[in-house]
Amino acid sequence: MKILIKITLSILLSFGLFTIVMAGGLDELPSDIRDSVYNPKLMDPAQPLGESAFREWKSERKPPWTIGYASTYAGNTWRKGAMGRLMDVIKPKWQKLGLLNDIIVTQSNLKDSLQIQQIRQLVDQGVDAIIICCSNPTALNQAIKYAFDRGVPVFSFTGYTTSPLSINSSVNYHQAGFEVGTWMAKEIKGKGNVLVIEGIPGFSASDSQNRGVLDGLSRFPGIKVVGQIAHMWTSQVGQVETQKWLATHPGQLDGVAVQSSGETGVLQAFLQSGRDLPPMSIGGEIGALCYWRNNPDYISGAIQTWPPGDDVEMGWNIMMRTLQGQGPKIQSILVPSQVIDVNDVKSMMGTDCDRNSTDWFNVGIETWGGKSYLDNFFLRPADPEKYDPGS
Repeated sequence: MKILIKITLSILLSFGLFTIVMAGGLDELPSDIRDSVYNPKLMDPAQPLGESAFREWKSERKPPWTIGYASTYAGNTWRKGAMGRLMDVIKPKWQKLGLLNDIIVTQSNLKDSLQIQQIRQLVDQGVDAIIICCSNPTALNQAIKYAFDRGVPVFSFTGYTTSPLSINSSVNYHQAGFEVGTWMAKEIKGKGNVLVIEGIPGFSASDSQNRGVLDGLSRFPGIKVVGQIAHMWTSQVGQVETQKWLATHPGQLDGVAVQSSGETGVLQAFLQSGRDLPPMSIGGEIGALCYWRNNPDYISGAIQTWPPGDDVEMGWNIMMRTLQGQGPKIQSILVPSQVIDVNDVKSMMGTDCDRNSTDWFNVGIETWGGKSYLDNFFLRPADPEKYDPGS
């Protein structure tokens, strides 16, 4: 599959966004990664970029390990895709390797206080590490310290916490949002009215992307943001909220910068409204990609910012490396977004695809955050799958 890294050094230079970064663990990263993925002018200022607290740490507990997954929410297609990879692929694979005993899953229903309680309970139950996803960036910090003080590291995949004691992994969300905003503006030739649709306000992954989208759009004086709504990362909500907005805003609309997931529902709202369908940013939802598959001239590309299966597997691999004592250099391990074209979509589905599908496309773990890429972020890199449980 032809997968292209959207942000290139030439694009960064064209916007005056290139700066050398030399701070903390950053100076230990290869310059090509540091100068592109970690460019400070395309970085959420709250993204933790200091040296990792686990550089010289190794779990005192021998495998097989028991892992806690303190999830915030299970009610959308992205979470379903992540959970499917975790339980159906990752769990049996690592159990067969002799490194995993079990995964204990909790759900907090977007309630910070409940997630804090569940993290503490997982620690008290004796888990060896905890993974969290898409959480409030500050609310969990004391719970993370509670875990750290008891020898249990916490890993936040698909979003960050501001705790110096967590390890975070994701795309660079501000940069990814900037890509979406820039793409949207160029798609409509730098002029027009744009509706911006974000995910869940207050969650770091959503907020960072949204700021990036607005940043990208702001570089084009001819672009006007005429509305901002939220779809809560759920297509059903996206459809309803978009229908409401369209009903009360009959004016000209030239583009829709929508945060994935949710684009399938937003697309459906437009198709049912009878209004012209403007160019819309599409991520990894199969339903929206299906529409593009059968309307190949609709848009020029689809930016992948968080393939759910790949994102959880990258976070898992970082966790396993840390438990084994490989020593993460930096608090946040970030990857570049990827873009696919219509030929990629044609190779993954036929014309009989389901426009209402809520499944997700994953670019593949080796493309998203493979072994050779992750090696750059550890002081003592090694293949985590070849770890000797008796060592």
